[in-house]
Amino acid sequence: MSTTEKKSGSFIAIATMFALYGMVGFVTFMAAPVGAIWKEQPGIAGSNMLATMGVTMNFMAYLFMGIPSGMLLSKIGYKKTSLAAIAAGCIGVLIQTASGYVPGSLTIGTLPTAWFVYLLGAFISGFSMCMLNTVICPMLNTLGGARGNQLNLAGGTFQSICTTLAPILLGGIVGAVTAETKITDISGVLFTAAAVFAIAFIIISFLPIKDPEQVATADTGDGLPLTSRHCLMGIFGIFLYMGIEAGVGTGMNLWLSDANSSPLLALGNDPTKLAAIAGSAFGAFCFLMLVGRFIGSAIGGKVTPRMLLLATAGLGVVFVALGMALSKVGCGIPFGVGTLPISAFFFIACGLCASVMWATIFNLSVDGLGKNTEKASGLFMEMVIGGALLPLVQNFIADKAGFVVSFIVPLLCFAYLFVYALAFTRKVK
Repeated sequence: MSTTEKKSGSFIAIATMFALYGMVGFVTFMAAPVGAIWKEQPGIAGSNMLATMGVTMNFMAYLFMGIPSGMLLSKIGYKKTSLAAIAAGCIGVLIQTASGYVPGSLTIGTLPTAWFVYLLGAFISGFSMCMLNTVICPMLNTLGGARGNQLNLAGGTFQSICTTLAPILLGGIVGAVTAETKITDISGVLFTAAAVFAIAFIIISFLPIKDPEQVATADTGDGLPLTSRHCLMGIFGIFLYMGIEAGVGTGMNLWLSDANSSPLLALGNDPTKLAAIAGSAFGAFCFLMLVGRFIGSAIGGKVTPRMLLLATAGLGVVFVALGMALSKVGCGIPFGVGTLPISAFFFIACGLCASVMWATIFNLSVDGLGKNTEKASGLFMEMVIGGALLPLVQNFIADKAGFVVSFIVPLLCFAYLFVYALAFTRKVK
């Protein structure tokens, strides 16, 4: 193979990894606006908790596939694991699309059968997202060589762009969410996502991707993950962080798009544009995560992970508290296609705080673990389940006590991470 052919193949592989990076973000974050559609369907009865189940199933898959993904990677290699992940993603999205064509008259108990079909698709998509997260970063490191880290930063940026587009695009297509709104209204977007997975599968099948060489290292670890307090508390911190990332945006989207109690109605917004306005707000939350990652990568060499986590967690506590306290203020600020209440801007600002938390918590937690860092990494992937369970708790509270009260969940999560950074990052067994 000529040098030109090798460069061409590497470029195509890198572009494909970027596309998959974007699909991870898009498929994960489209669950919130789709949940708003299910909330208005017969049988769901306006339940915020049931509407959040798509997000829950997506992240629940990480509990089952976190450690197995790493084992699969070691056993069958990067290329085959990538193909398995892409296939699962395509199947998962198609099943979610198919849920829109299940007759509404079919039920399981009092709940629509179509909803269970959708949840199955979300769960299978979660398998795909977990495996892709395990594969993409090291594969880009292999393809890029010395530029591997730069490629991963660029891929992460593209992922943030796609997470920003997901709620904006779907919210714009749906407009106002009513009982007449169906999953079929967004089937074009879902079919396009499935097509991207299918094309990526074909491309990866023909690319000669080699597994990265394993380099032997000395055992310099000074503690197992679960016997080191700073690591154990950090692993729990990742669980809570996932609740922040998945819970703030999802909760805000449901709050703003609610046809009966949305604060957008009191500000004179067009009732037919609630979903579009809510989607724009959710998109802004995701965009600030993109901005935060840019800033974090720029100052990461000058600011310690501990100081970065202290600052972002402390600001997170302040932002959520102000959002809750100002929720009754009856004035707003023009934003996109409508007017947002002042409190919503503080919830949106939480995206800036959440943006750098995964990396900082991980770095603080694995400090000094040496070869046991890989074991800790598997546990970190398992803790992604926080993105499944904590939004469920948050929206259960929303059903019982109201949306604003439910933000106590991310508030407590931010508070824990602040205390962790302040007093518990020192290595103690």
